[in-house]
Amino acid sequence: MILIDGKKEAANLREDLKKEVSHLKTKYNKVPGLTVILIGDLAPSQIYVRNKERSAKEVGLKSEVIKYPDNVEEIEILNKIDELNKDHTVSGILVQLPLPKHINKKKVIEAIIPEKDVDGFHPVNVGNLSSGYESSIPCTPLGCYLLIKKVEPNLSGKKAVIIGRSNLNGKPMTQLLLKENCTVTITHSKTKDLKGECLKGDVVVAAVGIPELVKGDWIKKDSIVIDVGINKTEKGIVGDVAFEEVSKIAKAITPVPGGVGPMTIACLLKNTIECFKRSQS
Repeated sequence: MILIDGKKEAANLREDLKKEVSHLKTKYNKVPGLTVILIGDLAPSQIYVRNKERSAKEVGLKSEVIKYPDNVEEIEILNKIDELNKDHTVSGILVQLPLPKHINKKKVIEAIIPEKDVDGFHPVNVGNLSSGYESSIPCTPLGCYLLIKKVEPNLSGKKAVIIGRSNLNGKPMTQLLLKENCTVTITHSKTKDLKGECLKGDVVVAAVGIPELVKGDWIKKDSIVIDVGINKTEKGIVGDVAFEEVSKIAKAITPVPGGVGPMTIACLLKNTIECFKRSQS
């Protein structure tokens, strides 16, 4: 069984990105810039943003975090995004989710111009990804995809089962695997015979937010299992996959923590650099 080490793969990707930023600095005499907007003081958001800022600086990006209190007016955020859209030193803009209830997430996502949308959530990027055109790809599914490709470079003809149909992961993951000529089934919490569907998968990506939902007898031998879930339980942080059981059957599996999470931030840096390169060409 291969334990897919997301920390190691993310470190390797950051090392590659560091070299690329150095090359871009020589070529253009400037570096990509990432600006993150953080609203409120939710502890998980603050941790994510700190990690993003540290990783951005590690690879040589220009990094800025703009903080607002919970009660900030929506118009103030939209005006700041408009300002950043016009700022040529900013390659990528990210507004950390979740947002306070009085701020419309759809409005905020659509306010960021597609060319600077490093999260890949703008409808234009979503449409481009599903049409097979160049786009920013949401960071978590991109991270999952890169980890799968490390284990199995040729996915053509494989059956992939995705548990979870969210805009953040399930739907973009489907597009990435279709592009690799996989036969993709999207399942979710309402799917009849979810276990039966999972047993067909050469690749199973679990992103449904139910602790240890996927059991050992849900997985066929030699499959690749990617666990996107992060669930707080009495026994600590666990994924959507029952790791001990599934690891005895799967060919390869990501742990939680230390699997997909580190790749998500590395892919955010990758997206920022891609946005910068497109803006220069």
